[in-house]
Amino acid sequence: MERRTLIKRMAILGLGATLPIHQLLARSLNKAVARPYHRFQLGALEMTVVTDGHIVMSPVQDHFAQDVPAAEVTKLLQDSFRSTKAVDLGMNMLLVRKEKEVILIDTGAGFGFGPDCGWLPQSLKDAGIAINDVTRIVITHAHPDHIGGLFSRDGQLVFPQAQVYMSETEHRFWLSDKPDFSKSKFGDKALLAKILVATKQTLTALRDRLHFFDYKETLFGCIRLQPAPGHTPGHTLVRVFSGDEEIVHIADLIHSDVLLFPHPEWGFDGDTDFTQAADTRRKVLASLAADRTTVFSYHLPWPGIGHVQKKEDGFAWIAETYAFPD
Repeated sequence: MERRTLIKRMAILGLGATLPIHQLLARSLNKAVARPYHRFQLGALEMTVVTDGHIVMSPVQDHFAQDVPAAEVTKLLQDSFRSTKAVDLGMNMLLVRKEKEVILIDTGAGFGFGPDCGWLPQSLKDAGIAINDVTRIVITHAHPDHIGGLFSRDGQLVFPQAQVYMSETEHRFWLSDKPDFSKSKFGDKALLAKILVATKQTLTALRDRLHFFDYKETLFGCIRLQPAPGHTPGHTLVRVFSGDEEIVHIADLIHSDVLLFPHPEWGFDGDTDFTQAADTRRKVLASLAADRTTVFSYHLPWPGIGHVQKKEDGFAWIAETYAFPD
């Protein structure tokens, strides 16, 4: 089936103008964006963070810490000077420039999440990066807020010069006859069914330029890949390096700095295997803290760069600070 036919069918199913995930969103908390990118050097690599917008998840315990007493969750949020009504997820996109290669990690939500998402093309333009400059796209996992930016509303490739790389395990899971969500706490079965349709159609439409990576290989001379299953079966961390310098893109390991660093076990309803995701989260955080590794996060507050600190029985997020705007 042709790619444009597949995308048009998404629109017919109600997945075009507004992808069902938009049902999870509350009103935008803050639409002010002074400069939607942040640039820094990692050894010989030019690194750029751009924004795709944000997702507001409300009520909090529909999505986080569902089995935890409400008073405990509310107190932690209040003590951290955060809203008790919603968790605002950033959509931070990392782009790596290595000589002639321009490597984008994930593609954001695209056109289907409403006006608070899908800002990636404009953010790239503001950062001086043309759509046609992107040569490689590495997908951490196939949730729609990570692959939604691959195609435009009319079914055209947003990044026509780019080859796409992802986990074969992830691809196989989403294209299987009956993906297993029995270990997830995601309660909206009708919404999940629509997400499955959209994801299958996107991945099928991508087949002509899709490559499966091997976790033992190094991509493009600057990327190592690390399996981190639980959020999805093929959920992958991306370790970008140059010489002795490294930054680890933790993808969807963490969706809230306030809730999930001190309590990795509290979990997130979007995790395909809730228990495995919690175990993976704790193990990865322990390793990042011990190694004092610089971390990049897709969903933490802008620009999503910082470090993990071991703290009592859990962890803390220490955000990178900047003395002046770049």
